[in-house]
Amino acid sequence: MATRADEALRPAAEDPGGPRRLSAHTKRPVFLNPLQTKLPVTATVSLAHRISGALLVLALPFTVAALERSLASAEGYARLAAVFGHPLMQLLLLLATWSVAHHVAAGVRHLLFDVGVGTRYGASRQSAWAVHAIALLATLAAALALWS
Repeated sequence: MATRADEALRPAAEDPGGPRRLSAHTKRPVFLNPLQTKLPVTATVSLAHRISGALLVLALPFTVAALERSLASAEGYARLAAVFGHPLMQLLLLLATWSVAHHVAAGVRHLLFDVGVGTRYGASRQSAWAVHAIALLATLAAALALWS
């Protein structure tokens, strides 16, 4: 009867669960730290697209509540304007600006992929850099508008 230690040292070819990535020195599975892995720019756009979408979904109830308060009365609008004057809230607004800009730019990129535009490796990398640049420029423009 095989023990757990024997199973850990069994070669990948004998593994009934399929091949595993094994370390050359210890014959044990390799732990890949995702924070130390260098991702290609196309992967960072995909990951950021998911993060920006999640942030937009989380921000939606607060956005609707803020819109409702601002339209309810002049006093509600003034109170909301005071809240949005706080530096922490301004940083959250910049995060929301980045989320919208990145999500829209990455969404347009994916729509272009659907019609066959930019699917080659070089064009895909260029469009990925363009998505990052558009989101950064939109966020910088919002920061300038907010603090000037």
